[in-house]
Amino acid sequence: MNSSNPGAAPLSALPEHLGLAALLRLHLAGADLGPLLEALIQRATENPHDACSLLDAGIIFQFRNAQDLALNLQQEALKLRRHFCLPATRLVKLRLLALMAPGDLMSNVPIECLLEDSDIELNIFYATGVDDDLSEIPEHDALFVAISETEANRPILGAWLPVLAEWPRPVINNPFHIERVARDTAARLLHDLPGVLMPPTWRVGRAELEQITVDYPARNGFPEGIDFPLIVRPVDSHAGHDLNKIDTPAQLLENLAAMPGEELFVAPFVDYSGSDGLFRKYRVVLIDGQPFACHMGISDHWMIHYLNAGMAEDPEKRAEEARFMATFEQEFALRQGAALAEIHRCIDLEYLGIDCAETLDGRLLVFEIDHAMVVHAMDPIEVYPYKQATMHKLFGAFRAMIFRKAGVPMAALAE
Repeated sequence: MNSSNPGAAPLSALPEHLGLAALLRLHLAGADLGPLLEALIQRATENPHDACSLLDAGIIFQFRNAQDLALNLQQEALKLRRHFCLPATRLVKLRLLALMAPGDLMSNVPIECLLEDSDIELNIFYATGVDDDLSEIPEHDALFVAISETEANRPILGAWLPVLAEWPRPVINNPFHIERVARDTAARLLHDLPGVLMPPTWRVGRAELEQITVDYPARNGFPEGIDFPLIVRPVDSHAGHDLNKIDTPAQLLENLAAMPGEELFVAPFVDYSGSDGLFRKYRVVLIDGQPFACHMGISDHWMIHYLNAGMAEDPEKRAEEARFMATFEQEFALRQGAALAEIHRCIDLEYLGIDCAETLDGRLLVFEIDHAMVVHAMDPIEVYPYKQATMHKLFGAFRAMIFRKAGVPMAALAE
C-alpha cells in the first residue's frame, strides 16, 4: 500500500482490519487519508457485515474531530462483532487479549502502538459490562485490561471485576487497582508518599463551587490545602482541554460559565518552573515498577502538552530532551527512584504512565497517573532521531512483561 495515498490500493488489497496504530502512523506522517476513508466506507457499504471497515473509518473520523459520526460508526461495528484481531507481523509467540471499552481514543490504552512490529498476536474484545458474549473471546495466553478510568468506563470495570477474579489466564492491570488512577483518588493515595508532591484534588459540583466562590471572602467552604491560584478542569478532561489556572474568585466565576460539565476537579496550582523560568514536564512509564522515559516537554508556559511545547521547532529543546533520554537511568530514574517505587507500590499496576515534573527542592511533582496515556514511536525520525532507541527499549520491556506474566519461558523472548 502506498503510504502517501493508501486509498489508491484496490479494495481487495486492503487488510481486513488496519487498526489504530497503522492509521495513527499514517495520520501523524501527514498522509491524505481521504481516499482510504472513501475506500473503507465503500467496502462497508458493499458488505453490511464488514465491522472492520466501520471501525477503521470511525478512527479516521476521530482524527478529524468528527466525534459523533466516529462513535456512531463504532457502535454499528460493535453491533456486528466485539472481537477484532491484529495479527503479529512475525512468527506468533504469544496471544494477548486486550479488554477495551467503546468510546473515543482516550477510552483505552493505545496498546496497538506498544506492539507495533511484534511477535504478539493482539486480540481486542470490546466490553460493555451488560451484554458481553464471552463465547466471542478467542483463545489467549494473557489478558490485558486496557480500559481507562472514566465515568463512562467505571460500570464496565465494575461488571468485569468478579469475572476477571476467576479468569483462567493471567490478568494484567487488575481493574480493582485501575480505580486508583482517578485524579482525586490518586491525589489522596500519593499525597503523603515520601519524595512525592501531588496536590490535593477536590471533586466538586458546579453549584457548590459557585457558592464557595461567593463565600470565599469569609473563607467558608474551601477544604484544607486548596486556595488560589487554582487549577480547575472538568471530570474526565485530558490533554489540557478546558484546563484553567484561576487566580481570583471573580476569574473562577467567569471561567465556570464557559466550562462544560456539572462536576469539576479543583487543585492548588504549583509553580514548577526551573531556575531558568522554563517549565519541564516528563512522561514516564512504569513497567512492573521499572521506569522508562517516554518524552519531555519544555515550555515557558505552565500548561505543557507535548504537542504545544514547540519541541519540533526548537533544536535546543530537542537537544535537552535527547540528553534526558540518554541519561535517564543514571540521572532522573536514580534521583526519583524511591518516589517512583513508592508510586508503583501504592497503585500496583503492571503498566502505568506518569506525567510529572521536578520541584526546585527535588520532589517528584505528579500531575496525573494513568495507564491509558499515549505512548508511541511515531514522531518523525528526521526531527527526533534520538527517540527510536528509547521507545523501543520501553516496548521491549512491555513485551517481556507480557511474556513473563503469561508464564512463557524466557527462551521464547529471543528475537
